[in-house]
Amino acid sequence: MTGSNISALPASGRRRLWSEILIVLGLSLGASAVYSVVAIVNRLTQTKALSQQTATLNAPLSDRQIFDLIYQFLGVFFALVPVALVGFLLWQAASPHLSRLGIDFRHPFRDTASGIGLALIIGIPGIGLYLLGRAVGITVQVIPTALDQHWWTVPILLLSAARAGITEEVIVVGYLFARLRDLGWGRWSIILAAAVLRGTYHLYQGFGSFVGNIAMGVLFGWLYTRYGRLLPLVIAHFILDAATFIGYPWAASVFSWL
Repeated sequence: MTGSNISALPASGRRRLWSEILIVLGLSLGASAVYSVVAIVNRLTQTKALSQQTATLNAPLSDRQIFDLIYQFLGVFFALVPVALVGFLLWQAASPHLSRLGIDFRHPFRDTASGIGLALIIGIPGIGLYLLGRAVGITVQVIPTALDQHWWTVPILLLSAARAGITEEVIVVGYLFARLRDLGWGRWSIILAAAVLRGTYHLYQGFGSFVGNIAMGVLFGWLYTRYGRLLPLVIAHFILDAATFIGYPWAASVFSWL
């Protein structure tokens, strides 16, 4: 909405937008943030130190291979339903349409190159922050995958990485930024609020991941408000998670021989 539209937005319209935001977040990453806060309280009140605890990102959902595959696929599929919901909500709005959020394929090569570069920029400091958090005891040991090796393991892990990239960037950046702008929030208020939300739903991994994801959220938010392109963020997120999920079993097997 333009500035004049924001100032003219009636109280009922503002209440409707806030209700919509709360419903969307309650069906997606807002719920994850609440569970994450409960999880970190649970971890901190255990006798075992935080650094001695683990968090598994992709765990088996059945001891029967075919049903594990079905459950894994359904988990990815239904996690994307809130993304479809926000796409529908934004598409129905007079402004912005999805293309204005940078969700289009007008610049595939530039968006891909930007996503790869952003993943490289974030990846190395991210690893360093994780190791630092582990060293000082404020981050749990994150196990990217505990899935058995089946023919479908790598495709499911790639789908899981895609789910994370699409869900987080479309909802926390594309949707939330659009709606908070509609409510008249300023640029940095939106960036910081979304970054804190991103950090909060990663809090179950410990305070190192909390801080690291806030930093990632600030960078992603600034880039989005600067260039208006969402796909590079989705691509970068996908690359980071895919490399972590698929590279972990390989790295674990290598280090086991050392």
